[in-house]
Amino acid sequence: MFKEFKAFVNQGNVMDLAVGVILAAAFGKIVTSLVNDVVMPVIGMALGHVNFSDLFIALNGQAYPSLDAAKKAGAPIIAYGVFLNTIIEFLIVAFSIFIVVRQINRMRGVPPKA
Repeated sequence: MFKEFKAFVNQGNVMDLAVGVILAAAFGKIVTSLVNDVVMPVIGMALGHVNFSDLFIALNGQAYPSLDAAKKAGAPIIAYGVFLNTIIEFLIVAFSIFIVVRQINRMRGVPPKA
């Protein structure tokens, strides 16, 4: 069984997958920083100095000065600003993957029709 596992791990597909997962994690951090530190501040400035990561609704009806204050108070909250940031991160990652796959398909060429 150990020999079979060793042969499985040494196959190229497993190593490619491992490299892909590591690169995806690093790319995810870059996209998160891009959204939180570059994109959302510009959108927030255009919409009247709004900080999206601090947008929330407290479900207990009380007012809190910030999302952190509401979390520290243990209030039930809907952090829709963080959710918006996550949606934008997803769209950037999905678009980036689309571009990469599109370029790979162009490099492969169009398969001949049967």
